Amino acid sequence: MLKRLLYRGPSMEVLHEEYAKKGRLDERAPLSGAYEIRIEAPLERVWTLLSEPANWPSIDPAIHGVTVESSSGGAEVDARFTWVNGRNRIRSRFAVIDPGKELVWTGLAAGAKAVHRHVLEATDDGATLVRTEESMGGPLLVLFFSDAKLHRVLEKWLKGLKKAAEV
Repeated sequence: MLKRLLYRGPSMEVLHEEYAKKGRLDERAPLSGAYEIRIEAPLERVWTLLSEPANWPSIDPAIHGVTVESSSGGAEVDARFTWVNGRNRIRSRFAVIDPGKELVWTGLAAGAKAVHRHVLEATDDGATLVRTEESMGGPLLVLFFSDAKLHRVLEKWLKGLKKAAEV
């Protein structure tokens, strides 16, 4: 329990380069979760919502203040972006962008370090399967966050993506 409580994990640079860019989560992180959903919308629509952070408030109204430091304003490998989710300001960086297939970023908020990964797959009948997974680590994080809460956050995120894409 003490290891989980005091876990610092790799530096953000190592987490970004050695984990996220390789499509890996931090398997030693004290918190992790995953969720998968079927979205009755074409892959291209789902990808556009997901890969352009300016769209994220349409997925989750708690998200605001999104700014992306990239030439396109969208997802580019190593582009930094900041966003606010509820009251938490998150400093993030895109790690993997494989259009229509995979989107991965790292993030830091209040000492918590995360890797967030999305994998998309088109179905034969025109729908899209999306799986999201995340690992989180940081000292004392387990005192106010849990795997169950992370699972609920991921579920809410994908249900919001589904709702936005199916409009």
